[in-house]
Amino acid sequence: MPSPVSAGRPAAQPPGRGSVEALITQARRLRGDVDAVRRDTPSDGTDPEERWQRALYDLALHQLNDLDAHLAQLRDGPEPPAEPATAQGFHAAPAVTPRGSLLSRVGTAEWNLLTDEATWSGELYQILGRDPADPALTLDELPSLLLEEDRPKLTAMVTGCLVDGRPIDGEFRVARPDGSVRTVHMMGEPVLGADGGTSSMWAVLRDVSELRHSQRTVRETHDSLQRRRRRERTEHRIAAELQEAVLPSWLGSLSLPQPRPRALDLAAHHLPAETSTLIGADWYDALDLPDGETLLSVGDLTGHGVAVASGMAMLLGAVRGMALAGTRPGELLGMLNRLLDATVQPALGSAVCCRYRPETRTLLWAQAGHPAPLLYRDGTGRVLTAPDGVLLGATSGAVYGQAEETLQPGDLLLLHTDGLVPGRITTAAVDRLLDLAPRFGTARTAQDCVRTVVEEFGGAGREDEACVLVARVTE
Repeated sequence: MPSPVSAGRPAAQPPGRGSVEALITQARRLRGDVDAVRRDTPSDGTDPEERWQRALYDLALHQLNDLDAHLAQLRDGPEPPAEPATAQGFHAAPAVTPRGSLLSRVGTAEWNLLTDEATWSGELYQILGRDPADPALTLDELPSLLLEEDRPKLTAMVTGCLVDGRPIDGEFRVARPDGSVRTVHMMGEPVLGADGGTSSMWAVLRDVSELRHSQRTVRETHDSLQRRRRRERTEHRIAAELQEAVLPSWLGSLSLPQPRPRALDLAAHHLPAETSTLIGADWYDALDLPDGETLLSVGDLTGHGVAVASGMAMLLGAVRGMALAGTRPGELLGMLNRLLDATVQPALGSAVCCRYRPETRTLLWAQAGHPAPLLYRDGTGRVLTAPDGVLLGATSGAVYGQAEETLQPGDLLLLHTDGLVPGRITTAAVDRLLDLAPRFGTARTAQDCVRTVVEEFGGAGREDEACVLVARVTE
């Protein structure tokens, strides 16, 4: 097809071969860099953010491949005309062409309005899935190839070009004879004759199906990522509100009512995780019981989110109810284990449950796969010897032992969940907690002790949330 010249506007001069070669080199170098980063980006297909990143890389590679192909055609000149169909018949082009190949992806056409002749390049026949032996379709016949809902769009573009002299720039979908649907981008201009009238129209048609598929993938994965982020923010808010509503709001001292002669100074704190967007299910609790004893408990459930936070609320409510009914710690944990075993969504949990009797300064406690309480006395600390107990929900019919400890005035009891110290609860981790004994010895209140723990373990970069509960024997 001859290079058309629109009225009053000469054709642009092509760039030199050397400058085009330099552009090709830059485009291929950039394509290699993008492909290398894409290969180094892990994705198992489950994370919406990783899928979105992968889709963006694929889209960039599609565009760079197309750019490379167009520059190569600019350097090498137009493809030779397609060979005519042989006597043996027409061999259809494959439905899927190699990525980066310009063949069958960019074609040209010219429609002579004076002679009603149409000229198509061989590539355009392949794009539209037509037999090169067939005559090129006229502008009146061309809409028959399109999906019905896209035909008015093509008609409006052609009318605007021929009547008003506007350039064509739009897309439509073509239904090929093999049943496939391709998206074609068409750009063209009217060509004016010597009398100033429109004598013909030329166009470049490009198969952009793969590119549009990549763009849709980017949009869909981006939308999926946004929906997931909104869902996570909502879950975080609901779980945080649920946790705030369930955990005791007190900080500082909680004294047992008079005329009871002995009292506990209590303080607690919840340390949120800074590297997670979801709320977990760690809890602490202290409750004055009708028989004059005090309930102390800490625990957590595995997992994060609203479902786990609601499970924590259920367990904490059960702990309070059974403690108010006079249930001993070992039996109470056994009932919690059966409760978790019977829930629709089974989970694993750990807990420490204590009952403190102020008249005798006796602590009766049990544990379910949880770090044992720490006892600080006279400037030193030790770990209480733990009775038998497995994780809640780990096995049906588990039996939990009990241990008893007699406390003294000035003793300090520290209960915590296993996320307090980074990493697993090891001997070295426990030693870090026990090393706080001298600082606890100089503290005036339980709240001062909690503040010391937060200063030591509540810094930035926490991977898991945690709870700490301090009980100080005042009399």
